[in-house]
Amino acid sequence: MSESDGIVFLLDVDNTLLDNDRVTDDLRRHLEREFGIVNSQRYWTIFEKLRAELGYTDYLGALQRYRLGAMDEPQLLLMSSFLADYPFADRLYPGALEVIEHLRQWGLPVILSDGDVVFQPRKVLRSGLWDAVDGHVLIYIHKEQMLDAVEQRYPARHYVMVDDKLRILAAMKKIWDYRLTTVFPRQGHYALDPGNTAAYPPADLTVEQIGDLLHVDFSGLLDAAGAGPVS
Repeated sequence: MSESDGIVFLLDVDNTLLDNDRVTDDLRRHLEREFGIVNSQRYWTIFEKLRAELGYTDYLGALQRYRLGAMDEPQLLLMSSFLADYPFADRLYPGALEVIEHLRQWGLPVILSDGDVVFQPRKVLRSGLWDAVDGHVLIYIHKEQMLDAVEQRYPARHYVMVDDKLRILAAMKKIWDYRLTTVFPRQGHYALDPGNTAAYPPADLTVEQIGDLLHVDFSGLLDAAGAGPVS
């Protein structure tokens, strides 16, 4: 089965394959320990403001902005090391790597993530996800707006998007329609927020954790995709 004839599985990273909430908690504790609660709160205020501006999380960008107001704190250099050297492989959800291998039975697994151009690729690399998908990694600012680029890079008869954000899944479904199967793992603070889940239509498939996909058979997707839209 060639890529253009089969399925491409598009896999989000943060709170889908990797527990990014725990990464954030670890960073929060590190900041409070090294810089105090007040300075930690200042960093997170900058972090949230930058996320609102960019549309994605930028830990290093927030650190750079924090540094502009704290030029006399040399220990800030150690904070960048904490982020760069963080053991992301220890924060993969149970079964994440096994799920990637499981999906290979029916198609090509591809990482499709939002993020910055420096920290997000390093996270994917150090977590082991880069090697797990053989380097098939796409990182955009707003991935749901880049579906033409995704399709050009990885043509397929059918796509499966696995993401913890119903907003992303709904936006992609609106564009690809019957050519896309959406999978929603209820993991992380976005997925567990009732306000987020109530605001968008349910996914085609909902699982409680990413490891549950080890028990899902995707063999019927190609037949369903070949039938086209339901009239």
